[in-house]
Amino acid sequence: QVQLVESGGGLVQAGGSLRLSCAASVRTFDNYAMGWFRQAPGKEREFVAVISRNGDWITYRDSVKGRFTISRDNAKNTVYLQMNDLKPEDTAVYYCAADYRLYSGSRYPSTYDYWGQGTQVTVSS
Repeated sequence: QVQLVESGGGLVQAGGSLRLSCAASVRTFDNYAMGWFRQAPGKEREFVAVISRNGDWITYRDSVKGRFTISRDNAKNTVYLQMNDLKPEDTAVYYCAADYRLYSGSRYPSTYDYWGQGTQVTVSS
């Protein structure tokens, strides 16, 4: 069983930055690709970014490229999402997720085995 705990959300003005963290309680963190997803009110959960087990493969949704950076520290069992130049449309609950089956993870929520409880990000205009 893997427990994921997100932190770092909050209220920020447009153009500001936040850094989300996701700490995993597991001995073999590098056995999991890690993804970030988000869900806005009334919308489906959507892919944001994913990083492979060793951090050598990363991909983002188009709308966050150049603004968000995903990274991981396997020694600390933690994955991060640095979010810069935030926009009101980035407002959502952000979730991290762990994928045991795929080395590089995926864009699809159904492939992930474990999820955190989410952290709220609100960007004011």
